[in-house]
Amino acid sequence: MNKALITGASRGIGKAIKELFEARGIFVYAPTRSEMDLSSAESIKSYISTVKDVDILINCAGVNNLASIDELTDEKFEEMLKVNLIAQTLLIKYLTPYMKEKRYGRIVNFSSIWSEFSKERRIMYSIAKSGVNGLTTAAAVELSKYNILTNAVAPGFVNTEMTSKNNTPEQIKALSDALPIKRMAEPCEIAELVYFLASEKNTFITGQTIFADGGFSCV
Repeated sequence: MNKALITGASRGIGKAIKELFEARGIFVYAPTRSEMDLSSAESIKSYISTVKDVDILINCAGVNNLASIDELTDEKFEEMLKVNLIAQTLLIKYLTPYMKEKRYGRIVNFSSIWSEFSKERRIMYSIAKSGVNGLTTAAAVELSKYNILTNAVAPGFVNTEMTSKNNTPEQIKALSDALPIKRMAEPCEIAELVYFLASEKNTFITGQTIFADGGFSCV
C-alpha cells in the first residue's frame, strides 16, 4: 500500500484529495496545524520524524492573505513565504531520502494561476506561488533520476472557502461568467488531476506546472 502525506487536508481541495486517495486504497497522513505548523521549520522536522515510508507528497496547504505593496509588512510576507513556499521545500527535503532509497516517489506541489498572472493585493501570493513553480522545476531536475516525479498543479477559481473569503458573491459570479467554461471548478475535479500525477500511471510527466483553470489562461 502506498502512503501519502497531504498538507491542508482539513478542507477544500486538500480534503477532496484526502478522501479520493483513501477511497482508492492509499494510506494518508494528514497532519493538523497543531501537529505540524507549516510556519515553523522545527515543527515540520519534528512531525516528519514520526512518519515512515511516505511514497507520495502532496503540498496542498497554503494561505492567501490579501495585501497591496503598501500594506505589505515583514510579518505578513514572512508568513506567506514560510507556509506557501519554504514548507513545501522542507517537506521535499525531509521525505525524499526514503523515496531515493526505494527509487520511487511522486510529489505534487500546489501553485496557482496567480503564479503567472496577478491582480491587486495579490503581490505576496504571486511571489510565493511563482517560487513554487521554480521549486517544482528544480526538484524535478534533481530527483527524476531516482524515479521521483515532481509536478505542480496551478488551480484557477475553485469553489472553496478561500475563494469565498477573498471574493464577494457578485465577484464570484462575474469571475465564473468570464471563464470559457462558465463555472468554477469543484475540489473533486482538482483532486482527480492530483491523483493521476501522484499515481503509478504517471510514468513520464515531471517538472511541469499544470494549469487547471477552466480556460482562464486562454483569454
